[in-house]
Amino acid sequence: MTADYEALQEALGYRFGQTTLLKLALTHPSFSAHHNQRLEFLGDAVLELCVSEKIYDRHPEMHEGAMTQLRQKLVREEKLAEVARQIRLGDALLMEKSCAASGGRTNPSVLCDAFEAVLAAVYLDGGFDAARAVVTRLIGDCSETGENDAKSALQEYLQGQGKPMPAYETVGEEGPPHDRVFTAAVLIGGKEVARGSGKSKKRAEQEAAAAALVLIKRSGE
Repeated sequence: MTADYEALQEALGYRFGQTTLLKLALTHPSFSAHHNQRLEFLGDAVLELCVSEKIYDRHPEMHEGAMTQLRQKLVREEKLAEVARQIRLGDALLMEKSCAASGGRTNPSVLCDAFEAVLAAVYLDGGFDAARAVVTRLIGDCSETGENDAKSALQEYLQGQGKPMPAYETVGEEGPPHDRVFTAAVLIGGKEVARGSGKSKKRAEQEAAAAALVLIKRSGE
């Protein structure tokens, strides 16, 4: 395995027994006739099942339509491409030089397909529990009800109370480049109210907003 593959396995939180599966998952159609598109097909289904199961468990009160909408938000191309960028999946892709030179390693569609292919490889190598663990690690426990819900909810609550709008600051970064954890603080009227952490700055801000909303409502401020 190359150094990039080693870093990718660390970021996934999974080590392959059959490394040929990972190599196939990372092989773009431009590189070889033996590429990752069949794995991408399988990975799409594995991902949908993992996320559906999480939503079902985390949101017993949610009706079918809302569950479907949340799943669509969590598995859409932009979301998966963001996850792929966070684990530097593009660096490990095998692709033809001209494809890479034209931005193939950062193309959202390419990254999305490759992530699904890698998830399928995890599933074939380690089973559904292993795939579920990777999804939970990289996408979360599906407790969110929309990317901007916590921040929007906090802003709406503060507006209703006639209070200043929240501001967010990134106050910490930890871990190696391929497995970064960000910490964000939410400030109201210049005063720090709560902090949150996540694999991206956006996720950290969401966690901070959710924590702040709970604290503010609990204190009756």
